[in-house]
Amino acid sequence: MTTLSPENSVSARQSASFILVKRRPPIDKTEWDSFFDENGHLAKSRDFICVNILERGLHPFVRTEAWKFLTGYFSWQSSQDERLTVDSMRRKNYKALCQMYEKIQPLLENLHRNFIETRNNITHDIQKLYDKDPLGNVLIDKKRLEKILLLSYVCNTQAEYQQGFHEMVMLFQLMVEHDHETFWLFQFFLQKTEHSCVLNIGVGKNLDMLSTLITFLDPVFAEHLKGKGAGAVQSLFPWFCLCFQRAFKSFDDVWRLWEVLLTGKPCRNFQVLVAYSMLQMVREQVLQESMGGDDILLACNKLIDLDADELISAACMVYAELIQKDVPQTLKDFFL
Repeated sequence: MTTLSPENSVSARQSASFILVKRRPPIDKTEWDSFFDENGHLAKSRDFICVNILERGLHPFVRTEAWKFLTGYFSWQSSQDERLTVDSMRRKNYKALCQMYEKIQPLLENLHRNFIETRNNITHDIQKLYDKDPLGNVLIDKKRLEKILLLSYVCNTQAEYQQGFHEMVMLFQLMVEHDHETFWLFQFFLQKTEHSCVLNIGVGKNLDMLSTLITFLDPVFAEHLKGKGAGAVQSLFPWFCLCFQRAFKSFDDVWRLWEVLLTGKPCRNFQVLVAYSMLQMVREQVLQESMGGDDILLACNKLIDLDADELISAACMVYAELIQKDVPQTLKDFFL
């Protein structure tokens, strides 16, 4: 067992403290612009900006530009001119990938059975998306979305297509104007979050660490989950595969959580603390009714229309609690 440093304890208390007072307004365009000098270089530290994003969030008018820094699309050290060059390069690279895909598509269709199956899955998933707002206005272009997902599948050897990616990429398409931005932001998002939403890479690790965290912080609940609730935690993989997208009441709430994950604040793998906080919402019901695995999963699936700020606050408090204890090395390595 190891105890986290006093510096980390102070940091965690600070990151959780914003739940005790009314949250300050999100960072708007005027304030965001004040973070840069006349050449477009950062005048504030990256850490300062990330802590403010954790505590306050981003105004919708700022989100697109800020996410390009948070994901790594732009370097934090870049000037305005350098960012224009990078964006042009990313546009050209995306166009080159599209041209390559068009050339090799016949080969993929003839030689790779998985390609045809995956393409059919993507088409089927996209058709199920509701693409209009309550007034009937079209929100997304399904053809463009399909193209981006297919290109991502062909080019990203680490993260094969999985059900749910279509919903995630849709949110990127809603945020930005151009296809090359949607494509690259999604790729960088996967990398920045350490592929935590990818089934064959991060999801299993998240579930294992969630079980470890429950055992450490809440042994009574852990004992129930290992007995009558066996398998319940492992059944929560959709939370991670979709980055909790279906748990929130609005797209703004989803973006709010995702941008916190991108900051790396207050710790790495914050998504597991979020999942722990959600489980705590059903804890009393589970124990009082002595629920089994299927009933626990059903109760968890009813966690919808959540408020992102409240959930982030709860997860920050879990982190503040965690670092006050003698933390097992496995948890320390995972979160720090």
